[in-house]
Amino acid sequence: MTGPLVFVAIALAGGVGAALRLVVDGMVRSAIAARTRADSTARRLPLGTALINVTGSFALGLLAGLASTSGVSHEVLLVAGGGLIGGYTTFSTASVETARLLAEGRRGAGVLNVVGVLVLSVGAAVLGVALGG
Repeated sequence: MTGPLVFVAIALAGGVGAALRLVVDGMVRSAIAARTRADSTARRLPLGTALINVTGSFALGLLAGLASTSGVSHEVLLVAGGGLIGGYTTFSTASVETARLLAEGRRGAGVLNVVGVLVLSVGAAVLGVALGG
């Protein structure tokens, strides 16, 4: 694949990743709602976004690790990494959700969200690279 075809493949994969993000977030919200009270802290934390970013970091780390050892093509890296996984993960949503927590005066939850997601995401990426490489 070269030129415009790679661009189209990245765009399509990004759309699939974004749709997958919507599905996963909805499933997490539904699971939490079914198992907790309406005033539960778990319902007010952006756990779906956290799960998405951690699993996406693992997937990209795994892909990068595989690329370093098995000769995955540059095009596959672009489409799967930049398109699919890039569309799936969402740093901007995590940032806005943290800002919302802070604006609501929930400093502890905001700090936990930003630090927790960052630490878990980097850890997941490191694990993915190690397993892939």
